[in-house]
Amino acid sequence: MLNNLKLGAKFNLVLVLIFVVGVAVSGGALSQILQRNAQNEVTSKALVLLETMNSIRNYTNTEVNPELATRLETESQFLPQTVPAYSARQVFENLRTNKKEYNNFFYKEATLNPTNPRDKADEFETAIVEGFRNKTLVGETRGFRSIPGGELFYVARPLSISKESCLRCHSVPENAPKSQLATYGKDSGKNGKENGFGWQLNEIVAAQIISVPANDVFQAARNVSFLIIGIVALIFGITILLVNLLLRKSVIQPLKQISQTAKEVSTGNLEAEFQHNSNDEIGLLATAFNRMKVSLKMAMDMLNQDN
Repeated sequence: MLNNLKLGAKFNLVLVLIFVVGVAVSGGALSQILQRNAQNEVTSKALVLLETMNSIRNYTNTEVNPELATRLETESQFLPQTVPAYSARQVFENLRTNKKEYNNFFYKEATLNPTNPRDKADEFETAIVEGFRNKTLVGETRGFRSIPGGELFYVARPLSISKESCLRCHSVPENAPKSQLATYGKDSGKNGKENGFGWQLNEIVAAQIISVPANDVFQAARNVSFLIIGIVALIFGITILLVNLLLRKSVIQPLKQISQTAKEVSTGNLEAEFQHNSNDEIGLLATAFNRMKVSLKMAMDMLNQDN
């Protein structure tokens, strides 16, 4: 089949094969690099947000809570504004609402034994917290998890009890504010470690988790990949066009001319000329062809003289 193709078609076929293989190999590598960069970018944003949430937690614990602490004993309902976790989550929700770039970010302090049920860790989050507790996970961790709506990319950090003031609400029911008991109950369970009670100083009780849909993480990377591949394809297409023009002018047309000249010589027109003023391979072929034509003419003249 290849023997029936013209020289230009063969050359283009080789270029296209090189392009396809090159795009397949480099595209895969490029995709991995861009996805890794996208993960790092999201992780950097998540870590900044976590630091911000920790600052809010500290402010609530040192500034807000002391101002409202006395009201916790007199109010009929618990004041969640005194809880660092509540403040951090409310501020984060406000950020999500008002800043488009953070619309798809989610924040949760996944807790093994929370006072507020909304902070209860699910099975996946529980595994993360337990990993921090038994030190199989250290510092921070990130990865992907599957939920019914799709995949999430998450960044998680351990959350431990570093201030004794936190134990007022989370040690034993007897020490807890009356409004807390009225709102969430005072049942600490048989082992004293339910309903947010039984926490100990320096114990890891939760994980701060920021997550974002995986599709959002990789969409920008995919867009950049397609853009780069599109640019490469355009450059390659222009290159093929230029190579074809050069090939046609420097190789194909001279070969057609020498082929036509050879036909004329074969039919007896020994005056036919083929001129190609260059020192490349086509020029050498033209020189050899003209030399052969001269030799053929001399041989024909000698035969005619003998006759």
